[in-house]
Amino acid sequence: MSNSRSEPRLKGAPMTTERHPSKQEGDELLRLDRQLCFPLYAATNLIQRLYRPLLAPLGLTYSQYLVMLVLWEREPVTVGDLQACLHLDVGTLSPMLKRMERAGLVARMRDPQDERRVLVTPTSEGRALKSAAQEIPGTLAKKVGIEEDRIVALHELTHALVGQLGEAAERDSHPAA
Repeated sequence: MSNSRSEPRLKGAPMTTERHPSKQEGDELLRLDRQLCFPLYAATNLIQRLYRPLLAPLGLTYSQYLVMLVLWEREPVTVGDLQACLHLDVGTLSPMLKRMERAGLVARMRDPQDERRVLVTPTSEGRALKSAAQEIPGTLAKKVGIEEDRIVALHELTHALVGQLGEAAERDSHPAA
């Protein structure tokens, strides 16, 4: 994972080699505790579990909360921009936006400049949730009990990882001919 940019490196991550591993080495590589994906998967599940009671009074799921964060930051947003920002496919995002629209949280409309694009904006009800949501990050930080400097370091490391994973996914979706 090292490159010319000074991005954080993942410590203890299994490195791949060109040679074929022995059966014992192969078994070791397939241990759950050696997989990069597992602690990320577990952390995501646990974070969502901690968010659930904080978001329930707002009537939002965790994924809907992420959509609202993007909309509160910059509106209107195209569906394509939401997909890219949240790393969601259209099959996941479109039904969620329809549910949010039925709940009165967002409005979807065709872009008058380009009819092919759909713009998403929060409704007045969706905008009103922002003030209540402002308490959520601090409340979650207190629940987790991680010091600010560790949160910053974790954020930087995971942001770098998301960038690398995104680049790899992009290469996989557009293989060189």
